[in-house]
Amino acid sequence: MALKTRLTELLDIEHPVMLAGMGGVSYHRLVAAVSEAGGIGTLGASTMAVDELPEEMAKVRAATSKPFGVDLLTALPGQVEAGIESVIDGGARIFVAGLGVPREVVDLLHSKNILVGSMCGKVRHAVSAVASGVDFVVAQGTEAGGHTGTVATLTLVPMVVDAVGHTVPVVAAGGLFDGRGLAASLALGADGVWIGTRFIATPEARAVKGYKEALLAVAEDGTVISRSYTGKTCRVVRNDWTNHFDEHPEELQPFPQQVLASTKAGANHLGAKDGTTVDVTREFMPCGQGAGAIDELIPAGDIVRQMVREAEETMGRIAAVRR
Repeated sequence: MALKTRLTELLDIEHPVMLAGMGGVSYHRLVAAVSEAGGIGTLGASTMAVDELPEEMAKVRAATSKPFGVDLLTALPGQVEAGIESVIDGGARIFVAGLGVPREVVDLLHSKNILVGSMCGKVRHAVSAVASGVDFVVAQGTEAGGHTGTVATLTLVPMVVDAVGHTVPVVAAGGLFDGRGLAASLALGADGVWIGTRFIATPEARAVKGYKEALLAVAEDGTVISRSYTGKTCRVVRNDWTNHFDEHPEELQPFPQQVLASTKAGANHLGAKDGTTVDVTREFMPCGQGAGAIDELIPAGDIVRQMVREAEETMGRIAAVRR
């Protein structure tokens, strides 16, 4: 059971399934589980302290010999400079940036045989990323959890494929949660999928108390794009905190000041220890619209295998109809 694409060949992985590098969630247990199952896990390093990233990378290497990656939020002042040496020294196969990758960083990573990917919410972002030398792009639709744009996945992915797919593999993201989404993404011309929310609802994911339960309970319309936690547009579980700022947008501060404000107010524990007690009526819980389809916690490795099996079955049904 294997779906071979340009992405699986580029990353030397068995399945075209990537774990999103979610800050506060994608730590070593989850990353290793996805990689060991034949996909590729990505550490969400945006919430990690400088000394924490090397420790997490070492724990991934101890748990699996398979490739893994690191995701850094390059818009945070000094984060790339502080973390890039850890990425190089720690044995990562890929580096992914959520908000752009400076050309000098791309060149440095390539010199160390590390592949580079970039998150893109618009076609022009993908074109710019490829021009800077990245090896693959992730076309993320607005349905995605976390920092997201305004263009829907079904619209964005084929446009990005048409613009840069002849040069680099395109990975689809945003609202995808099962093998049907993987099959649909491949049909749109993508070479794989970048999955976030579905992997939060796993035993291996790191999360504050109540986060996973909130995902199991939320409906497809239970999320909202809000600036209330970071100052940037971010899709999260709708709650009292987001409702307040919907009614009082004048109180919002720009990024990264709003991060500090939400943290100081006790509404942002992203990166806190697993099981930390929080007030879920106010807490920062990034979540994509695909959460409406999630009703149980499943081991991450099982999710990878199930997605590939469902994708093959879906493509088989389509082929049978054509015959």
